[in-house]
Amino acid sequence: MRLSEFIRQHVDRIVDEWEQFARTITPAATNMDSTALRDHAKAILLAAARDMTTAQTASEQLAKAKGEGPEKTPSLDEAGASHGELRHTVGFDLVQMTSEFRHLRACVIRLWANSLDVPDLAYFQDMIRFNEAIDEALAESTAAYAEQVNHSRDLFLAILGHDLRAPLQAVSMSTELLLRKATLEGDALTCAINIKRGAQHMAVMVSDLLELVRSRLGKSLPIEPKAMDLADAVHAAIAEACAGNPECDPIVRVVGDTRGVWDAGRLDQLLQNLIGNALQHGLNKRDVTVTVMGEADSVRLTVHNFGVPIPDDAIPTVFDPMVRSASEDLGQPTTSLGLGLFIVKEVVDEHGGTIDVSSNQTDGTLFTVVLPRNTP
Repeated sequence: MRLSEFIRQHVDRIVDEWEQFARTITPAATNMDSTALRDHAKAILLAAARDMTTAQTASEQLAKAKGEGPEKTPSLDEAGASHGELRHTVGFDLVQMTSEFRHLRACVIRLWANSLDVPDLAYFQDMIRFNEAIDEALAESTAAYAEQVNHSRDLFLAILGHDLRAPLQAVSMSTELLLRKATLEGDALTCAINIKRGAQHMAVMVSDLLELVRSRLGKSLPIEPKAMDLADAVHAAIAEACAGNPECDPIVRVVGDTRGVWDAGRLDQLLQNLIGNALQHGLNKRDVTVTVMGEADSVRLTVHNFGVPIPDDAIPTVFDPMVRSASEDLGQPTTSLGLGLFIVKEVVDEHGGTIDVSSNQTDGTLFTVVLPRNTP
């Protein structure tokens, strides 16, 4: 009997073994009933059987083996994806979920092989087609499971970031009141200032974290464009970045009309990140040049510094969230979440602009932002 027909005739027996195996996956399966344990198993098997009887050329088979086949089985993919989502919901981990497919594959082949009297060359092709179908279902289940994990993580981070704002604000306001109304001297004054700066730094990190989560949950970065001058924003950002540091003295160049309609708060985020990176990674804190140049329909902002260049292999991912180069990992520990340049890119995109980066030992590192004077 061909394998596809064997699966159709014995599907209930196979699903019984699936249920028995799923029941051993504890603690997730402890309180699950038979229906939940058998979840989508029958649909996956019957879809696999249908897929096996579908004509397939040698080139299609090779492509499918590499995961490149353009043709998929909708019912198989849907059942596999639904299974992955539900197994995540009831508490299976990824290893436990994938072990179900390993057991299913072994169970079907064992039962079918035991039923055969005389081997036939076509049977080997049946095994190949069955393995392809199970691999497709497994891939869809894994992808759906991973998507659920990512969504749950993002929701957790969103709740965490939101709940951290209140205690941080309390720390910041209490410290501000102490500095204004109490007479602090010596170590007490130093401690209060350190607490204030630490709270401000944590507030920036929480804000960046919430922006990341917002983007991952499919929400765009909110902006409120108003008329402003980018040159003024640059001067204010540099003053803030260099507050209390006499060695910090970047060069600022302003050319032409630098006014436009943008979100001042978002551009401050952009400037603080770009200028902060340049100050951190430059050869020294005076070796940073910020240029603002008015053009016909846009304003061009460049931030340049000399120093250790960004590695060539890191350039393509420099705006990705929480990505660090190997050289950064080997350096001093940092409290940064690695979200700064990701936020910069989000701000530029929401304003309809562009951002580019070039970096080498000779010319240094140059970030170039072009913002249209009016948002789309």
